[in-house]
Amino acid sequence: MNATERRQAFRAVLSGTACVHPASVFDAISGRIAADLGFETAILGGSVASLAVLGAPDHIILTLTEFADLIRRITRGGAPPLIVDADHGYGNALSVMRTVEELEAAGVAALTIEDTLLPRPYGPDKPALLPLAEGLGKIRAALAARVDPSLVIIARTSALSVTSTEDAVARARAYAEAGADGIFITGLTDLAQLDALREATGLPVILGNAKPGLGGAASFAAHGVRVALQGHATFPAAMQAVHDTLKALREGTAPKDLRGLPDAAATRRWQRDEQYDAAIRDFLGG
Repeated sequence: MNATERRQAFRAVLSGTACVHPASVFDAISGRIAADLGFETAILGGSVASLAVLGAPDHIILTLTEFADLIRRITRGGAPPLIVDADHGYGNALSVMRTVEELEAAGVAALTIEDTLLPRPYGPDKPALLPLAEGLGKIRAALAARVDPSLVIIARTSALSVTSTEDAVARARAYAEAGADGIFITGLTDLAQLDALREATGLPVILGNAKPGLGGAASFAAHGVRVALQGHATFPAAMQAVHDTLKALREGTAPKDLRGLPDAAATRRWQRDEQYDAAIRDFLGG
């Protein structure tokens, strides 16, 4: 699929009736594996991107250029329609416009812009939100910068965990009226909050996290959630696998005795050997 087709496929998810779990990806191969497994969509979290590029925690020190370069590798590799966490848009509303331009060109299907006060300001480390007018300005700027109308612009708010349900509803309503395509929320504690958001906006909900025990995908779907994250376990799993493999080699394990490695057939499939072999035959005479 080209970029527009991936965006249209993601819009079909948002307009459907089911709730899907995205694959958390971080490079070309992880995105390709997600596609091979049939995931409807994938996601690149800001924390994962910071680890993948910088080996650093999620303190908003990754640059837009670094983020966009990583995204290009993932989308080029054939990942499912990719949602990306664009954090605060890398600055003010003008920076948000630049962010949309770069990430749209990089091939994302959807991006989130949040109203959290980022990066961390000087002083006590207490989460805070932007004034509604500023958050709204960022969403309007994102929509104005969009070139492909199929690109999905998602407004993200942390109001449920920082302020109140009432504030979350008011913010979501304002973002919906501005033209946002979806609402991303974190800190859900009650399914009634979903109903209030849905009633206020009519938009599909992307759920970042929720209080345990609220139900699974079927329950969330009935309350307007179309995408529900399951965390970002793939990158920590990859880190552990690298550690275990290097540790075993360091301690004298022979390469042939290593555990947990993919077989040759899987490796050939994930790196698309057949496609490259065909190109060699067609264009190099081999």
